[in-house]
Amino acid sequence: MFEKILIANRGEIAIRIMRACRELDVKSVAIYSDADKTSLYTNYANESYALGNPSPKKSYLNIDKIIDIAIESGAEAIHPGYGFLAENSNLGKQCEKNGIVLIGPSGKVIEAMGDKITSKKLMRKAGVPVIEGTDKGINDIDEAVKIAESIGYPVIVKATAGGGGIGMRTVYEEDELVRAIESTQSVASTNFGNATVFIEKYLEKPRHIEFQILADEHGNTVHAADRECSIQRRHQKLIEEAPSPIMTEELREEMGNSAIQAAEYIDYTSAATVEFLYSKGEYYFLEMNTRIQVEHPITETITSIDLVKEQLKIAFGDELSFSQKDVKVTGHAIECRINAEDPLADFAPNPGKITGYRSPGGPGVRLDSGVYMNYTIPTFYDSMISKLVTWGTDRSEAIARMKRALSEYIILGVKTTIPFHKAIMRNPNFIEANLHTHFVDDFKKGIDEEMEQVIKEDVEQVNRMKSTFMPGKKIAAISTAVGSYLTTAKHQQMKKWNKKFLTNKNKQIAERNKQLSKKERKKLQRKKQLISKKKLAMKKKSTNKNQQLVKKKKKKKKKKKKQTKPPPPPPPPPPPPFFFF
Repeated sequence: MFEKILIANRGEIAIRIMRACRELDVKSVAIYSDADKTSLYTNYANESYALGNPSPKKSYLNIDKIIDIAIESGAEAIHPGYGFLAENSNLGKQCEKNGIVLIGPSGKVIEAMGDKITSKKLMRKAGVPVIEGTDKGINDIDEAVKIAESIGYPVIVKATAGGGGIGMRTVYEEDELVRAIESTQSVASTNFGNATVFIEKYLEKPRHIEFQILADEHGNTVHAADRECSIQRRHQKLIEEAPSPIMTEELREEMGNSAIQAAEYIDYTSAATVEFLYSKGEYYFLEMNTRIQVEHPITETITSIDLVKEQLKIAFGDELSFSQKDVKVTGHAIECRINAEDPLADFAPNPGKITGYRSPGGPGVRLDSGVYMNYTIPTFYDSMISKLVTWGTDRSEAIARMKRALSEYIILGVKTTIPFHKAIMRNPNFIEANLHTHFVDDFKKGIDEEMEQVIKEDVEQVNRMKSTFMPGKKIAAISTAVGSYLTTAKHQQMKKWNKKFLTNKNKQIAERNKQLSKKERKKLQRKKQLISKKKLAMKKKSTNKNQQLVKKKKKKKKKKKKQTKPPPPPPPPPPPPFFFF
């Protein structure tokens, strides 16, 4: 196994990879921008190296700098996590040049599957079902109109590069097509540096189902069952669960074999996710993510397979430790992405300082997080705070445990998506598993109303729990060290409160003085002078009295000493007489 690995990422995914490293007795190297100096993962790692400027381009996307740190630290491999450089083929090429192992597939595979047109061509050749659409980029508007007519509206315009739903536009009639193409080209050029777009058939209300793949260098490829990710907003996932509520053994075998077929056709190695859209009994290839997924914990929960550790072993050249027959699905798992966003304001980012933090626990609860009390969420990066996962023997128990875990989870100082998740867990359509990718939009009114009710309930709960976040709170059976810490914190807080009180009082006096006339001010000043003179006179009197008392005490002590002097010693006895004989 590797001796040292550099994690080219941040936040909770960096900690997740470091945990796998610790279990395999591998040292971890963290990299951090100026905005992440105080982040938890920088202290969790064995070593940490600064990247400087917090801008993503100058920090976590700076391949040259990351390679230099890997060489300086002596790291044998780089794990890119997800996002940032996770699906950047240039990182793989630079790793190969410098003799560093990239924990992931080859640069060629990343490049091929990162382009949606190329990936769909490859999947057609592999015999995997693909949605009807163009097999090349669209440049001519007239050609685009003809293609859309032949496919049939509605269609969707997508960027060939990138992902996460960025730039996608749905078109229901010809008049909207030109604007949709121009808009998608603009967004694609800005975000991915590639303005090429393509058109494909738009499925109205599909389910988003994906399969987890693991493939080693010895020809072994398996799937670790399925996940459903239909609860999305703007094509970005919010809630995932495993397995899919509609999954049967027959459907899992069919879709799982298609996913394995896709990986084997391109000679894939490492962990990957093959994503499908499922509609009216048919499924179609959507894309392949050549990295570990955000939602990988729910697969780990239902299969007991540590996907990150398997990924590290595969990169080192080891063979998979299990076969397809060994993969067993037990129970049901749900993941809620807890983001620093305001769900009632169209999920607007809400970064800031976490002033209160209490994490959930208990049976069947897992929390992958990278934050702590008084941590400030930076404005430069993704707004994710944590991933909350619950497991149950069945879906209803997983939902019940998620409700309980969400009720225990308290984050103060920033707005989060917790109220949204609470509202979804109560939604009858979610409970009945009537899911599709437009769930949030279709049931928006009911979800928003439920969220408002949830927020009212949360205010009462937070008020009850606020005392647990206050410094100086006495807790039974607390250790001596923690007790001394709390008392010092309390004194510091008292000083702050006193300062605030004095400043407020001074402000009040200043405002009152402004309102007074000149004569009244003079009167007040004279009164103050008289009071101060009286105080000085009183002080002098008290000091004189004290001095007199001190003198009297000294005299009394001297008299006592004289009276209590011991009597002089008696004279020595006369010498004895001498007798002469």
